[in-house]
Amino acid sequence: MTDETSASAEQNETPEAGRQKPRTQKVGRVVSDKMEKTVVVSVDSVRRHPLYHKRITKTSKFLAHDDRNECKPGDLVRIEETRPISKRKRWIVREILERGVQL
Repeated sequence: MTDETSASAEQNETPEAGRQKPRTQKVGRVVSDKMEKTVVVSVDSVRRHPLYHKRITKTSKFLAHDDRNECKPGDLVRIEETRPISKRKRWIVREILERGVQL
C-alpha cells in the first residue's frame, strides 16, 4: 500500500510542476522581411474609448523568427511567444494564414 500511496502522490505532484501557462499567440501582417530569418509583424488591436465610444486602433510591431524565410510582406501570419532568441526577438512564426498579393 505504501507503494501505491507514493505513486499516487507523485502523480498528483507532476502535473502541477509541469503545468505552464499557455503561450500567447497573435495574428498580424508581415511588414518587412529584409533581415535573415526574421520578419517584422504588425499587430492591430482595436478597443473603444471609455467615454466617447470611438474605436481606437493601436498598432504594435513584433520581431518574429522565420526559420525558412517563407514569409513575404503582406502575408497574414500567426506568431507565438517563445524564449528570447536575440535582443528584440521573442516571437516565432507558427503558420502563414494567408498569402499577400505580390506585385
